[in-house]
Amino acid sequence: MTQSNGENPQRTRSGLRQIRDGIQSRSLRAKKRVENITKHDVKGFFRRNAFVIFTVAAVIIGIILGFALRPYNMSYREMKFFSFPGELLMRMLQMLVLPLLVSSLITGMAALDSRASGKMGMRAVVYYTTTTIIAVFIGIVMVLIIHPGKGSKDEFTKQQKIEQVSPADAFLDLIRNMFPPNLVEACTKQVTLPPHARSPSPYLSLFFISFSAPVPGSVNGVNALGLVVFSMCFGLIIGSMREQGQPLKDFFDCLNEAIMRLVAIIMWYAPIGILFLIAGKIVEMDDITSMGGQLGMYTVTVICGLLVHAIFVLPTLYFVVTRKNPFVFIGGLLQALITALGTSSSSATLPITFKCLEENNKVDKRVTRFVLPVGATINMDGTALYEALAAIFIAQVNDYDLNFGQILTISITATAASIGAAGIPQAGLVTMVIVLTSVGLPTDDITLIIAVDWFLDRLRTTTNVLGDSIGAGIVEHLSRHELQSKDPEVGNSVVEETDKKPYQLICQENEYENEKPADSKTKM
Repeated sequence: MTQSNGENPQRTRSGLRQIRDGIQSRSLRAKKRVENITKHDVKGFFRRNAFVIFTVAAVIIGIILGFALRPYNMSYREMKFFSFPGELLMRMLQMLVLPLLVSSLITGMAALDSRASGKMGMRAVVYYTTTTIIAVFIGIVMVLIIHPGKGSKDEFTKQQKIEQVSPADAFLDLIRNMFPPNLVEACTKQVTLPPHARSPSPYLSLFFISFSAPVPGSVNGVNALGLVVFSMCFGLIIGSMREQGQPLKDFFDCLNEAIMRLVAIIMWYAPIGILFLIAGKIVEMDDITSMGGQLGMYTVTVICGLLVHAIFVLPTLYFVVTRKNPFVFIGGLLQALITALGTSSSSATLPITFKCLEENNKVDKRVTRFVLPVGATINMDGTALYEALAAIFIAQVNDYDLNFGQILTISITATAASIGAAGIPQAGLVTMVIVLTSVGLPTDDITLIIAVDWFLDRLRTTTNVLGDSIGAGIVEHLSRHELQSKDPEVGNSVVEETDKKPYQLICQENEYENEKPADSKTKM
């Protein structure tokens, strides 16, 4: 006993000494690195991170400029002129979304065999479902704990009438959009039922009878879901055609590369556009001081929920699966996240997200081309969190007590509605109607949260883009064996082709040599 007791202090001292020596050696190494930094190293750092530095500076300058111009009370026309550079950026990015979405998905699916793409698709779907359910759970827990809707409804002023939408109608619209009858029209329009044709009851709308079936209408906007479904099927078919499908595969691969080069040029303009987008929105927004306590608490609750999901849940999932530092991975996505904050559209941010993942984080192109377009269409963590939270907030404002079954209905409907949400600014407001209708809450009360939605929409879009990007990193890690096994197959096919060519040339040369003497003899 005495020996063991005598040895313990010595061990602890030696252990502490080792820790102290380790800290000292690390601090000395760090000090030497700092001392050895040259002007060339500083220039190299700024050159490598120029895009990110310019984009962060643009956000800061945009916020300062926006608040500085608010006292001047600019007219609507002056605001539009001021926001014009930002509008140009949105138009440039939206211009690239359609060809990038189609070409990236087709080349991504064609590069994978059906078994590898099936496994990758299953992993992506499991990830999307898991993170969306977690986001909805966080939103519900946050709103029930903080209870931002406490108080009277008198401080709110209604602004407009919201159209009633049946959940069944919205679900059928979602399926219709998956199978567009006209691909050209799908590039500019989405299917939706006109308000006057919508069924009064969600049960009646499930059974459309031939003589009273409502005729679907359409709204402007890219039908991303339909194009995603078509591109995935088309890419799989091209991949299964092998040599016959190679010309088509090369065409879409070349188109994808050309679009990415255009993105590289637009990235230099992005900081200017983001600056004016943010400044313009701050100039346009209503007076913050007139915002009531309930709305302020609602805003804080949404921000807290999104931060918990983006800073704790998603990085933890990435670390648990890959055993890599998630914040190094997120650091490579900084420009995509800031672009999402500025544009408020996950679809418009898609070109920048591709660039950041493939160049900064070295994610395999076969994974990004498959996961990112699908994720930007159906994976909306921030939107799902916001919709569940906002629905319960509206119930609290109306002093409406929700039971467990209704909260469960909200969570399921918010998850489903986020899948159907378009990757455009304030798409969550449209799908909010479905969530509210599912538990009998007044849809007109969506106008209560419109005053702050422009700001919260930017934050949830940033969360959506982060969720898609981390999903690409996780799917790549889980699919690494399939991707590695596919690489040798591609290599062998290339070797076989190169081996065939010399043999064919030798045969042609031999035939030519054999024919040449015969010809010469005849001429003689």
